[in-house]
Amino acid sequence: MVKHRRYSDKPQEDSIQKDEKVESQELSSEKTPLDLKSLLLSGTKYVYIVTAVALLSGIFTPLTIGAEIENVIFGMLSIFLGLTGGIVIFLGIKYQKFTTVMVCGGLGMMVASLFLIYEVIPKSLLG
Repeated sequence: MVKHRRYSDKPQEDSIQKDEKVESQELSSEKTPLDLKSLLLSGTKYVYIVTAVALLSGIFTPLTIGAEIENVIFGMLSIFLGLTGGIVIFLGIKYQKFTTVMVCGGLGMMVASLFLIYEVIPKSLLG
């Protein structure tokens, strides 16, 4: 016949064992410091994004058709502002820290980028 164990039959932990468990849980929940390799890999993906945006924004087309260099630089900076807004929104949602502030800031950057783009072309939104 099998003897069933009751809750009261369970051996009690003393306070030292409880403290050790709490400390081990705190150590395991702390983030490990980032090493150089992980920092390089993390930075590389942002370099790829920036490079793709630069090529997609048509950096070479305005230069080949004889556009003013000021307009090209202004357009590039406005597109990078929109890209930065998108990255801020992504990071705000991913890490869930200051989510509302980061999403609102990212949307603000994207709207500002839209206004800057419309100011470069002859169709101005403001007037």
